[in-house]
Amino acid sequence: MDALSDVLRAVRLTGAIFFDIHAAEPWVAETPPGPSIIGRMFPDAEHLVSYHVITGGSCWAALLGEPPVQLRAGDIIVFPHGDAHVLSSTPGMREKLDIARYRRPGEGEGHLPFSMTMGDAAAESTHFVCGFLGCDARPFNPLLAALPRVIRVSDPADGPLGAYIRFAQAEAKHRRIGGESVLSRLSELMFVDVVRRYLETLPADRTGWLAGLRDRFIGRALTALHRNPGKDWSLESLAREVGLSRSALAERFTQFVGQPPMQYLTNWRMQVAANHLLSTTDNVAVIANRVGYDSEAAFSRAFKKAVGAPPSEWRTERRG
Repeated sequence: MDALSDVLRAVRLTGAIFFDIHAAEPWVAETPPGPSIIGRMFPDAEHLVSYHVITGGSCWAALLGEPPVQLRAGDIIVFPHGDAHVLSSTPGMREKLDIARYRRPGEGEGHLPFSMTMGDAAAESTHFVCGFLGCDARPFNPLLAALPRVIRVSDPADGPLGAYIRFAQAEAKHRRIGGESVLSRLSELMFVDVVRRYLETLPADRTGWLAGLRDRFIGRALTALHRNPGKDWSLESLAREVGLSRSALAERFTQFVGQPPMQYLTNWRMQVAANHLLSTTDNVAVIANRVGYDSEAAFSRAFKKAVGAPPSEWRTERRG
């Protein structure tokens, strides 16, 4: 069991490459805040992650109100928190937002990604693809809280990210059967690889949930809790599992993760339960038992405290 993979499964990460863009100067592409468009793109998700892959030429990217950064072919920029941002040929450009463009194609409109040309199609251009990922933010998504507002990574053409990009370009170009599903999985793979690269660049003294994954003791504790959230854990039994004293584990876990181990376990159980509520037809009592609650009433109280509604009501509302 790998805690990062476990979180990505539990928060129902799903991706799509939406736009394949050739842009000749001057051009600008502005992405609105995630909450304003996610319902049109991923109806079953509540949080939007945006990313852009530059496959040719160069451009500038910036969060609104923040200094721009220059991107070149081979760069991937990710906005984990769905912040509004701009890509443009020249820093400081803005455009009038068109929310209608952010949607799944309707019947007879073909498949994703949408191909777009900005400016003179015959002129030297920048080529980039725009992808998005949807996921759950509640009850508990420790990965989102651990990520910065912007992540930028670069990869040589023959690197693993370059392989994903070439595969995605081939699928988008040839429109083979099942291509949209392939592009969805490629989006997810690219995001996971970007997160891993970000983790690998963190300073040795950095704390946080991601940094905790690579710590010998906290990584082992997180894996144990994720592997068996329904177990009757105590601070003492978890300490024995990882080879620390109770006090040392409590202090070290809180230092890295930002909350005590048993509080983390409760939060994680709520996320696992939420996933089961949405992805299965199991009744609340079965799900409660699966995540470590002998009493359905106690589970329902804990779940309502986490999300603001009892499990059955929350399930009905989320399923529409």
